[in-house]
Amino acid sequence: MFKKILIANRGEIALRIIRTCREMGIKTVAVYSVADKDSLHVRFADEAVCIGKAQSADSYLNIPHIMAAAEITNADAIHPGYGFLAENANFSEICAQYGIKFIGPTPEMIRKMGDKITAKETMIAAGVPCIPGSEGLLESLQQAEQLAHEMGYPVILKATAGGGGKGMRVVWEDSELERAYTTAKAEAGASFKNDGIYMEKFVEEPRHIEIQVAGDQFGTVCHLSERDCSIQRRHQKLVEESPSPFMTPELRQKMGEAAIKAAAAINYESVGTVEFLVDKHRNFYFMEMNTRIQVEHGVTEEVINFDLIKEQIKIAAGVPISGRNYEPVMHAIECRINAEDPYNDFRPSPGKITVLHTPGGHGVRVDSHIYAGYVIPPYYDSMIAKIIAVAQTREEAINTMERALSEYVIEGIKTTIPFHMQLMRDENFRKGNFTTKFIETFHLV
Repeated sequence: MFKKILIANRGEIALRIIRTCREMGIKTVAVYSVADKDSLHVRFADEAVCIGKAQSADSYLNIPHIMAAAEITNADAIHPGYGFLAENANFSEICAQYGIKFIGPTPEMIRKMGDKITAKETMIAAGVPCIPGSEGLLESLQQAEQLAHEMGYPVILKATAGGGGKGMRVVWEDSELERAYTTAKAEAGASFKNDGIYMEKFVEEPRHIEIQVAGDQFGTVCHLSERDCSIQRRHQKLVEESPSPFMTPELRQKMGEAAIKAAAAINYESVGTVEFLVDKHRNFYFMEMNTRIQVEHGVTEEVINFDLIKEQIKIAAGVPISGRNYEPVMHAIECRINAEDPYNDFRPSPGKITVLHTPGGHGVRVDSHIYAGYVIPPYYDSMIAKIIAVAQTREEAINTMERALSEYVIEGIKTTIPFHMQLMRDENFRKGNFTTKFIETFHLV
């Protein structure tokens, strides 16, 4: 087992990893930017090293600075958390060159799943259902027009190196295609320095359902049930839950088997997530694989009573997994609390927290790094907390969440708590009647 782990991240995920390491008897090293010198992850780690200026490029994305921090503190492993360098194959490769274990998959695995065209080709070869679409990147507008006619509208254009909705356009009819093709390529090039795009059939009334998987260094792979991530805004998740209210035992078995096939196809090592789109007829299609721990991993932890960070560390240390597949025995819902103004188009709201009261009680878990007097910097993702409510049934979990949200007091900044309060009371949400387009018709009052 590792003696000291450097956490190449910040905020609540860094604090989450520190907690598990402490329980495992592993020393921790926090790295931080100038803007994060007063963050809780710096306070609770055994050691802390400043790695640069506030901007991510100068700190949390600065590989030479992170590797120097690992060397001077004699860390024998690095946990990347999520975001930043978590799915950076070059970073994983550099760690290996320096004899420091990257707690995650190998560079080859990251590369295979990081490029969406390669990932789709790998999944088709493995027998995992994929959305009909182009074989490889689109080479011309004429090719896009021909393919759209063959598949039938609507279609969707996607950036091969994309994420967060960048370089993505839905096309409903032939007259829209040329403009969508041009703008998608331009946006992809500007956002990712790679303007490659591909086309897929657009799945109408979709659910976004993902399967948590784990694979060890000995070829064993298992799944740990699903999470429904359909409540999202501009392709960014807002609420996640498990089990999905749309799920059936038969569908869970089929999707679980497909996720295991997907992970086994690349001999996956670590915890990860296989994401699917599920249409209204419960047909499911591979979207992508995230080769890292997810923001919403705590939802799965609560419904199966399992520490995924601990499992990730053990796998990296060469400990075999049991290979057992898990099904949810409880119901959990997570709300992401962002420092944003929901009444002003979710505009970011950095600043000083003047008053804070965190909810508690039976069935409530709060993962956060904030405290009264903490100044939220404007340089990073706006998520400041995650509330997870867990209960025997979905209705009880929603009621627990509504109660917890009503107790959460954060003053000095705007947050998305009012949005989540209203969502928990929405009749369609409570009935489980929603798709990924739900928020587009949801009006905050």
